[in-house]
Amino acid sequence: MAISLHTVGITVKDLGASLSFYRTLGLAIPEGQDNEHHVEYTGENGLSIGFIPESTMLHTNPDWKAPTGDNRISLQFACASPAEVDATYARLMTAGYTSFKAPWDAFWGQRFAQVIDPDGNNIGMFAEL
Repeated sequence: MAISLHTVGITVKDLGASLSFYRTLGLAIPEGQDNEHHVEYTGENGLSIGFIPESTMLHTNPDWKAPTGDNRISLQFACASPAEVDATYARLMTAGYTSFKAPWDAFWGQRFAQVIDPDGNNIGMFAEL
């Protein structure tokens, strides 16, 4: 399987307010998820938007700080296996890109890694464990 875009993640200050906005926009996000650690909406085209509260970001990376600008969006790419996450991360590190978080087994059941692209965006890679 080739790597493919799967999820656009948005770190949000207030999950309830953000979900309300996107529901109002027209996304069919079920009610009752306003206190979750992560809410994911998948559109008919298969592309997902993940809403990640700042509290979850702080849980996964205690040194995380909210951006001072408008950069609250990350791209996350699905990999075929945990080994592909590791290999992709290693390839990017070898090419001289900056690590945000080395591959790890996340509490939500994925092998996950993050790097910073040339524009300062957080780019994630993941595979189900």
